[in-house]
Amino acid sequence: MTGVVSWLQDTTGGLLLLAAAGIALLLVLIVRLKLEPFIALLIVGMLTALAAGVPVAELTGSAQNPGDSLLESGFAGILGHVAAIIGLGTILGAMLESSGGAQVLTRRLLRLLGEHRAPLAMGLAGLLFGIPVFFDVGIFVLAPLVYVAAEQGRRSILLYCLPLLAGLSVTHAFLPPHPGPVAAAGLLQVELAWVIVMGAACAIPAWYVGGVLFSSWIGRRIHVAVPEEMLAAAQLARDKVRPGGTAGDGDDTGEPGGSGDAEPALGLVLFIIAIPLVLILAGTFGSIVLPETSVAAGVAGFVGTPAIALTVAVLLAFWLLGSRRGMTREQIAEIAAVALRPVAMILLVVGAGAFYGTVLKATGIGTALAESLADAGLPVIFAAYVISCGLRIAQGSATAAIAATAGIIGPTAAEVGMSQPQLALVVAAICAGSIIASHVNDGGFWIVSRYFGLTVKDTLKTWTVLETILSVVGFAVAAILITVV
Repeated sequence: MTGVVSWLQDTTGGLLLLAAAGIALLLVLIVRLKLEPFIALLIVGMLTALAAGVPVAELTGSAQNPGDSLLESGFAGILGHVAAIIGLGTILGAMLESSGGAQVLTRRLLRLLGEHRAPLAMGLAGLLFGIPVFFDVGIFVLAPLVYVAAEQGRRSILLYCLPLLAGLSVTHAFLPPHPGPVAAAGLLQVELAWVIVMGAACAIPAWYVGGVLFSSWIGRRIHVAVPEEMLAAAQLARDKVRPGGTAGDGDDTGEPGGSGDAEPALGLVLFIIAIPLVLILAGTFGSIVLPETSVAAGVAGFVGTPAIALTVAVLLAFWLLGSRRGMTREQIAEIAAVALRPVAMILLVVGAGAFYGTVLKATGIGTALAESLADAGLPVIFAAYVISCGLRIAQGSATAAIAATAGIIGPTAAEVGMSQPQLALVVAAICAGSIIASHVNDGGFWIVSRYFGLTVKDTLKTWTVLETILSVVGFAVAAILITVV
C-alpha cells in the first residue's frame, strides 16, 4: 500500500493518474450528483491535494497561520484580480440595457443596412451589444426586435435569430469583461488587453462563418414561423431585468440629457461600449511604445488598468445614461444591485477553479502534465481545447468548464514558458471549447428554444450546430495564430 501511495505522489504516471481521476470525479459530482460546480471543485481539489501527499496544514492553514494555505491563497489570488472586473462589467451592461441602448443600436443598424440585410443587422447588433451584457439578457432584450424583423421579411425566424445568437455567443465567450475570459486570463496570468486582441481575432471569423454563412444556409432550409406568443413572454422577461429602466420605445435620435422617456443617442451607446476596451488597450500598448518613466506612460498605465477603465465607464454610464436622462439615484442603485445578484456564484466557481489550479501546481501535477504533452508532441493549446470541450459537453456550464480547464492548464502553461500573446490564445482556445455542442444540459439551449419557438429537434439542428461551428472556427484561428505570434 505504501508503495502505491509513493508511486502516485512521486512519479509522472502517478501524478497524471491523480489528475485524470480528479477530472472524472469532478464530472461525476456535477453531472450525476448535481452538485454545484463550486462545491465539486472544492471537493476534488482537497481530495487531490491529500492524495498527492500535501500536508493538511499546508492545504487548510494552521491555527498560527490560517491564511497561509492553498485554499485561501488559491481563492485570494484570483478573486483579487477578477472580482472587481466582473462586477463592474456587469453593472455597465445593466446600465446600457436599462437605458434602451440595445433597441437604439439594433434599429439604427436595421435602418442603415435595409430590410434585405436585416439578418446581418441582427448579427452586428449581437456582436456589439454582446460585449457588455450577459448572453441571456441580450436575448431577453433583443428578441422582440427579431420578431418584428422576421415578420416584416416574411421569412424563417432562423435567418434573424441565429446571427444575433452568434454575435451574443462569441462576445460572451471570447471577450472581457465577461466572466469566462476574465477568469481564464487571471488563472493563466495574462493581461486583459492581449485577451481582447486575440479574443476578437478568434471571435470575428467565428461569428462570420457561423452567424452569417451557416445561418443563411440553414435558415433557407428550415422554416420556423414567428411565434406570436413569444413576443409577450420576451417582453415580460425584459421587464424583469430592467428594474429601474426609464427608456421608452421612441426614436433613437434623442440626445443625452433629455427626458427620462427618450432613448439615448447611438453615438453615446457606442462610446460607452468602447471606452473600457480602448482604455485597457491603451494602457497595455502605451507601456510598450511610450518611455517607461514618462508622465504619459504613467497615465496610460493607470487608466488602462482594467478595474480603473471599467470604473470610468460605469461612472460615465451612471451620469450620461442615468442621471442626465432622468433616472433617480434610487433607480440607478437598484439597477446595479439587481445586476450583481448572479455574480456571486460566478465568482465562487472562479475561485474554486483557481484553488484547484493551485493544488495542481503545488503537487507537481501541472509539471507532469507539461512534460507529458511535450513528450507526446501535443501543444498546450490543443490540450486546453479538448479538456474544455469535454467539460462543457458533460456538464453544460461554460463558466464552470472555463474555470476548471484554466485551473488544470494554468500550471502547465507556466512550465512551458509562453509569451503573453500565446497565453491569450490559450485563453481563447479554452473559451472556444466552453461553447461547443450546447445541448439539453445547458440553460442557454432552453432559452433559445423557448424564445424563438423552436422544437428540441430543430434547436439541436440549428443552435447546437451553430455553437459547434463557433467553437471549432474560434479554436482553429487560435491554433493558427499561435504558430506565428
